[in-house]
Amino acid sequence: MASQDWVEKDFYAILGVSKDASADEIKKAYRKLARKYHPDTNPGDAEAEKRFKDITEAHHVLSDPEERQQYDAIRAMGGARFAPGGAGGGAAGFEDLFGGLFTGGAGRHSRGFSTGNVPPEFADLFGGGFGGAGYGGGFQPPPQKGADRQATTTISFAGSIRGTTIGLREQSGEVIDVRVPAGIRDGQKVRVRGKGGPGSAGPGDLMVTVHVKPHDFFAREGDNLRIHVPVTFDEAALGAQIEVPTVDGGTVKMKVPAGTNSGRTLRLKGRGVKTSKGTGDLLVTIDVVVPQNLTKEAEEAVRAFAAAVAKNGQADPRAHLAEKAKL
Repeated sequence: MASQDWVEKDFYAILGVSKDASADEIKKAYRKLARKYHPDTNPGDAEAEKRFKDITEAHHVLSDPEERQQYDAIRAMGGARFAPGGAGGGAAGFEDLFGGLFTGGAGRHSRGFSTGNVPPEFADLFGGGFGGAGYGGGFQPPPQKGADRQATTTISFAGSIRGTTIGLREQSGEVIDVRVPAGIRDGQKVRVRGKGGPGSAGPGDLMVTVHVKPHDFFAREGDNLRIHVPVTFDEAALGAQIEVPTVDGGTVKMKVPAGTNSGRTLRLKGRGVKTSKGTGDLLVTIDVVVPQNLTKEAEEAVRAFAAAVAKNGQADPRAHLAEKAKL
């Protein structure tokens, strides 16, 4: 860039900083303005594009300590310039004195200034940079990845617990294998990389939403599983050791404490859903089964039991219902 151009442009004003601004203040001002006026944010706006070029040019000069010093010196001289070899007995002109400072007028501060050389530390402002293109020939957007595609599938409960592989058939006849990880929840998505729409930076991905069929016995609650297990009246009253089924197809022994009420939930650690992040628990809800069609002998035994309990002074379980039912 010619010295007169530097005199005519107030880079400090362009960035909105003072002449004694620190390097951090200059960087912060550039980031803010570059994001605001970037062509991706203002498509088709010629004024925004011009502002963006000026902002980037100002940052290139003021962020370089040596060039900032040269810029300040030239501005302090008031912009005096003389044509080389002109009046004054052929004394060296202003351009001759400083010509070597500006890479021959054809470097990054030339009138053909290119915004393709945005500093790497600011690449995150613009989604990865400019692709090396200057604005003289029009803004060239960076290569874009293809769009993601969406699909839906339904798997069995067993498939969600153990993991499975399904095949999705394209209209072209191609079958895409989708690996469903063990422990996937209903509504979660699986990503199949490279099976989306085409793009200049590579194809997008296929996002598959997985629905899980419910199970008749196991109910999932996060990574825990809940089951209902019936026990007899005497097992609940006296306590018992019972076996309950687990999701892996086996069984596990569990102690039912004496005096267990119907609806109480017992927890078996580590018997729930296994995922890459851990394993849930098995929640066992106890359902006390009341015997039906008692024999005369059984009926007499129950009456004897009721009499013994009453003799012991067991409290009426419904004693406080009326108080609780008040509105």
